[in-house]
Amino acid sequence: MMFEEPPIVDVPSVEEGTNESTAIHGVVLAAGTSSRYGRSNKLLELIDGDPLVCHAVASFVESRLANVTVVLGHDRERVRAALREYDVAFRYNRSYKQGQSASVREGIEAAREASADAVIFGLGDMPNVSPTTVDALVESYERGDGSALAAGYDGSRGNPVLFDSQHFDALGSVTGDIGGRDILRNAPDAAIVDTADPGVLRDIDRPTDLKNGEYDAD
Repeated sequence: MMFEEPPIVDVPSVEEGTNESTAIHGVVLAAGTSSRYGRSNKLLELIDGDPLVCHAVASFVESRLANVTVVLGHDRERVRAALREYDVAFRYNRSYKQGQSASVREGIEAAREASADAVIFGLGDMPNVSPTTVDALVESYERGDGSALAAGYDGSRGNPVLFDSQHFDALGSVTGDIGGRDILRNAPDAAIVDTADPGVLRDIDRPTDLKNGEYDAD
């Protein structure tokens, strides 16, 4: 069934100013089994000499988020070891085989424990998201553009996504292999933040998405 996408809003300009008192918690979902990638764990594939997951986490750590939690599951010890140099917290999703929703629930618990006003979810297999894109979501939220915001590019909705704390209960009860998709579809004040970042649409699913150890954007 088709549904209408949320409206598109522009990235806030520097001149607009924002309320910098909000506490927004970042969560990177890195618990999946990489089943479509084959026998290797795609999160540990090297891009420019560093594991793919490091690039995804760096975009959050280098942004203005208050704190960052990485949700681990499959191959958790190796993924955690790859991230040892990053100032992040970790949570283990024991139910990672149940799909993305189980990791979302873990992320919501981390956001609650941090008394966050909102949470931003990113995916561990998206290495090309810019820290400025994460900041754009924060600034758009602080400007009051909506309680459910998704990064977008060229009119298309992508990741990461931000949810105000009013949606924590709903996110904490999601099931299956989805995240906050239904909230983005149904929240009356949901919006897509129009970034200039094509990385918000690019994830790594199969070995063909990587070329000679570098991300193939074609």
